[in-house]
Amino acid sequence: MDAEKQQICFLFRKRHLELIHHENDRALIKAPDDPPPPLAPSAPAAQPQQPLSRYESQKRRDWNTFLQYLKNHRPPLSLARCSGAHVIEFLKYLDQFGKTRVHAPGCTHFGLPKPPAPCACPLKQAWGSLDALIGRLRAAYDENNGRPESNPFGAKAVGIYLREVKAYQAKARGIPYEKKRKRKRLPGTAPVEGSSAAGGEATVAGAFSSSAASEGSSAPPTSS
Repeated sequence: MDAEKQQICFLFRKRHLELIHHENDRALIKAPDDPPPPLAPSAPAAQPQQPLSRYESQKRRDWNTFLQYLKNHRPPLSLARCSGAHVIEFLKYLDQFGKTRVHAPGCTHFGLPKPPAPCACPLKQAWGSLDALIGRLRAAYDENNGRPESNPFGAKAVGIYLREVKAYQAKARGIPYEKKRKRKRLPGTAPVEGSSAAGGEATVAGAFSSSAASEGSSAPPTSS
């Protein structure tokens, strides 16, 4: 009888262990997989910068060139001390980079719009280029300095100088600068940016590189 009891106990324990292993296996099968690690928050995409318009790009180049001119001035000149006389000096300095032939009064081609032959008269900046340049620099000064009342590009002397250049070039080249009538724009259309005044060169890029300003700007001091 003792042997039978031991055998029954052994079978009972064996069966009990089998049930335990079976339940463990079922638990492993039904256990869900480990959840994936949370994704790191992605950085917000940088907003693409809007490209500058042709007018804004030219205005920025003009402004940087003028600042370089002041830096190379002898003696050096700060923007706060810049006056209309210094602006006129800057415009005269730019004439060495001009591409417009302006005949002298003694030239046989004086007053001819289409000279039959070349001459030795100097090349200068066209009035239209200078007029458009002053407009851009005047706007750039207001944007960077914020004091329109002290804007040297809006000085009365600068306006007088531009009118004198316009009158002389019109007479020397035989090309009257007539004021163009403004065309009526259709609703919803924008004005063309960067257009220069009548008779002016499209740009003065040759004069408006920083290298040109840094290499040749041995500008004499302006007598005040």
